[in-house]
Amino acid sequence: MDNGVIDFGREVCGDLAMSGRREWLVSNGIGGYACGTIAGPLTRRYHGVLVAALKPPLGRTLLLAKLDETAAYDGRIYPLFVNRWASGHVNPADARHLQRFHLEGTAPVWTYACADALLEKRIWMQQGANTTYVRYDLRRGSVPLTLTVQALVNYRSHHAITRANTWKMAIRPLTGGLQLTAFDGAIPFYLLSDDALCTPQHDWHQHFYLTQEAYRGLDSQEDHLHAGTFQHTLQPGESLTIVATTDSDSQVDGVRAYAKHRAHEERLFGQAQRRAQPRRRGKERALPSWVKQFVLAADQFIVLRRLPNSPRGLSVIAGYPWFADWGRDTMIALPGLALATGRPDVAARILRTFARYVDCGMLPNRFPELGEAPEYNTADAALWYLDAIREYYAVAQDNELLRELFPVLQEIIDWHERGTRYHIRADPDDGLLYAGEEGMQLTWMDAKVGDWVVTPRVGKAVEINALWYNALCAMAEFAGRLGEPHQRYKKRAKRVRAGFQRFWNQSAGYCYDVIDGPNGDDTALRPNQLLAVALRDSPLESEQQRAVVDVCARRLLTSHGLRSLAAYEPAYQGSYGGDQRQRDAAYHQGTVWAWLIGPFVRAHLRVYRDPALARSFIQPLVTQLADGCVGTLGEIFDGDPPFTPRGCLAQAYSVAEVLRAWQLIEEAGGTKRSAGSRSRARA
Repeated sequence: MDNGVIDFGREVCGDLAMSGRREWLVSNGIGGYACGTIAGPLTRRYHGVLVAALKPPLGRTLLLAKLDETAAYDGRIYPLFVNRWASGHVNPADARHLQRFHLEGTAPVWTYACADALLEKRIWMQQGANTTYVRYDLRRGSVPLTLTVQALVNYRSHHAITRANTWKMAIRPLTGGLQLTAFDGAIPFYLLSDDALCTPQHDWHQHFYLTQEAYRGLDSQEDHLHAGTFQHTLQPGESLTIVATTDSDSQVDGVRAYAKHRAHEERLFGQAQRRAQPRRRGKERALPSWVKQFVLAADQFIVLRRLPNSPRGLSVIAGYPWFADWGRDTMIALPGLALATGRPDVAARILRTFARYVDCGMLPNRFPELGEAPEYNTADAALWYLDAIREYYAVAQDNELLRELFPVLQEIIDWHERGTRYHIRADPDDGLLYAGEEGMQLTWMDAKVGDWVVTPRVGKAVEINALWYNALCAMAEFAGRLGEPHQRYKKRAKRVRAGFQRFWNQSAGYCYDVIDGPNGDDTALRPNQLLAVALRDSPLESEQQRAVVDVCARRLLTSHGLRSLAAYEPAYQGSYGGDQRQRDAAYHQGTVWAWLIGPFVRAHLRVYRDPALARSFIQPLVTQLADGCVGTLGEIFDGDPPFTPRGCLAQAYSVAEVLRAWQLIEEAGGTKRSAGSRSRARA
């Protein structure tokens, strides 16, 4: 498997400013993960070699913070780690021995040059287990190399910060490693090796300085415990594996474990290739390297969520490192993560899982980190659920699942028509969906600080009603296929389509963002109206569709997605940073969102039918794979150039929407411009 997408030499590796801000991520399919910087210094509280999901897919707990390696070769000492301290000291001053960094699938690989010796290090996680592998291979050398590895551990929520104080962990030597118990009642975890000599330690390293936490206005100093030292002398061609795990019986054979990991990724490629091939005519063509990288990135978000009497439940982590599984994000991302990658079986399992949580016609906004009751504070998650089922059915033609879920879908529509939480209800006068109450944030623009709702959007929001119209159209389609009464859904969809014209702002030439709100109609130019063009059924006339696409292209489109607010609006903020209040104030007031490139491309294809032009809009996000968290896409970017990556390192619907856009572009003709691309768009 040679993806060739992420491969840096000393031009990046040798520059601490560049290699210290680029990050990597691996995950285990149950909510656990490992992530860090290429150069090695910890910059976030979420960085660690093993962040275990102790209550999958949540309960995420930092166990192994980092491994600090030192090589002894031909009489010289080569420190291979970098640490930044609160004093301002960086030790060593840079990653001077790091010659190369690349991704091998999702596995980050570091190549260190120590004179004529080349030492490779790679990290991956076992699927379905809280187990991280770190393997060192001496690829080249004229004499043996002795590797000394200090293991720095912790035991805390991945959201927290540790101060050592008098904390004493229990460290017990084992054959081949250590057992660590952080405190009475804590789940034991293990550091194991296939061949190294392991010496227990108990020495707190204090005052690591976390630059990203400082940027976010949060506590930025932390302590980690040096719990043990591994040492082994490698002959050229030999390898050493260190395993961090919650399972004392974990396999320590790094070669065999890595072969299993690679086989999993090859299966993902095979599924994606089979999904893509029916669209291609003539000779079979392999998936582009960047698409393969996106396929791997997509898999990182799909996680096990066991349910009573259903151990095969699946969900989607909205984003690493700090998000849990969110209803809205899951349903937006599902077509890209599961359908565009050739995994309809995964999509079906996710849809069945979330059907269990429908309550009063609503889907949970999120599952809290500590496992409390789900939070039903979203006006659109259930509507996105209907859209996801429609997209699934278009691919799978699965009447069995459709019949199984149809009563749940009827329940969703019925509750929305008669009224559910937070005044969510279809208006009897125009059929449009009203939602909201003071102090609540129910749409995807959901930033809230204390009692301050930054973008409340109470009233009839444009994207909510585009989704509502599509939900009614979908129900008419589903009912017809199942032989159920469908006229009521058709009739109500027709009424909503007529009522939707109230969103059209004739003087501005685009849609109001919200109508019938407490302060009247909102004229702010936002990207939400794109869904009225991008979804399968548009309630807008063809001329209106074109106008929406054009104004969003001119005023909101950037290299990395769309701004959440036009730059000329008084509330616009072009940079995202500072403490929580400052960040949340900018979150939906100009910050660029990568996921919005998907609706934009779908809308643009609908209007202009020009695949080559549509492809040009996603190309900068392909390039973005080499920045930020490499090999994946993050959540947001500054609204002003150069559109610096911000927010969550890896976001499910950012990755998913690029994959989905690529799929639609391929179906529309790939790089070729279709005939009649400037003809009138279908209504």
